[in-house]
Amino acid sequence: MLEYIIHSSSKLLFEFLTTPSGLSEWFADDVNINGNIFTFYWDGAKQEANLLDIKEGKSIRLRWTDRPVDTYFEFRIEQNELTEELSLIITDFAESEDDKNSLEVLWQGQVQRLMKVIGSKA
Repeated sequence: MLEYIIHSSSKLLFEFLTTPSGLSEWFADDVNINGNIFTFYWDGAKQEANLLDIKEGKSIRLRWTDRPVDTYFEFRIEQNELTEELSLIITDFAESEDDKNSLEVLWQGQVQRLMKVIGSKA
């Protein structure tokens, strides 16, 4: 689980986490949604994910179609009641410690792109 402070409204952040136009700004080159299937395109490669759960304004959980059924990745928005800071919490699954380290580097880069497109400072 990774946590990032995001300086944005929760509504705007949720759009960037759940819509094709939002996701294609930072997560993939292009994104299409057909029913519960999200199709992501990177440098000509295609990967599909099943929508497992979505809570309006709060979270989205997906599973890559080529991954085990007990795995998923999730974007969750939480707001600190005291500081009112908005956090993006990312849950993803890694098979090994090396995979975990690679995922952390990958997500760090992706979240930096997200912060840039929504105008959030690190």
